[in-house]
Amino acid sequence: MTQNITQQNCILIGAPVDCGKRRQGCLMGPDAYRTAGIADALTSLGHTVTDLGNLAPADVDVPEPRNSLVHDLKRTVGWTKTLSEAAENAAETGMPIFLGGDHALAAGTVSGMAAHYAKHDTPFFVLWLDAHSDFHTPDTTDSGNLHGTPAGYFTGREGFDAFPPLKVAVQTENICMIGLRSVDPSERAALALGQTTLVDMRTIDEQGITGPLSMFLDRVAAADGALHVSLDVDFLDPTIAPGVGTTVPGGATTREAHLIMEMLCDSGLVGSLDLVELNPFLDDRGMTANLMVDLTASLMGRRVFDRLTRSRK
Repeated sequence: MTQNITQQNCILIGAPVDCGKRRQGCLMGPDAYRTAGIADALTSLGHTVTDLGNLAPADVDVPEPRNSLVHDLKRTVGWTKTLSEAAENAAETGMPIFLGGDHALAAGTVSGMAAHYAKHDTPFFVLWLDAHSDFHTPDTTDSGNLHGTPAGYFTGREGFDAFPPLKVAVQTENICMIGLRSVDPSERAALALGQTTLVDMRTIDEQGITGPLSMFLDRVAAADGALHVSLDVDFLDPTIAPGVGTTVPGGATTREAHLIMEMLCDSGLVGSLDLVELNPFLDDRGMTANLMVDLTASLMGRRVFDRLTRSRK
């Protein structure tokens, strides 16, 4: 039996992570979400909101990476430490919503949430909404961009010696990746060794989204588990969400994305959320930021009949 998300204390945590890739602009993401009215959207649905402001990466010492292509390892490790601690702490008093920032932030947010739920003996699951699997390691990445490695880190893959030791690794069978359409061969081979549920866009085209997502949510519910959702802008089709530096054609439509969020709301299983890869510098009059806020509102209880009519004037 499902239940709607009840009133939450939503804890907004700004994570202006901009070191996971070379193209700059994601550091403006957290304030773009605030400008798009994320706090008002949440309070209008009956939730309370606590905004912790924008965090900063910890100062850490790291060795030189074995892979000379790796970009900005020191700051990425610093962000992982900061966000892991922030997630574990914030989860004790509410529902953390991480305002990114590029997807490297998920190394910290997911590992911190996993540690929180491990303390409470609650099975922990991850829904990864992304065009990419981000399952590389610092040793296997051929771009050197560490926003392609967070899932590799929090599942305990080798090669993350410079990163904070994991308190608990996320089991691959507890991860569902939806929207995949750009996965490197080495990532594909590594994923084949685990039990991650992989739902690419062809599967969605052929079967729709409700079946694969319902099966995963049923598993989370059967385990009496908790779910972290990591939503990357490039999960969405670039025609509706242009404000991202890693556009991949053929992504989710507005309606598909809202349906996912409404199903997640109905499940009552979501305990934390990442909003990542928004680059306001590349956006079109805030349309991507507004859509991401609308999707968050759907996750938190807004229904289809409550949609606003937006003016683009």
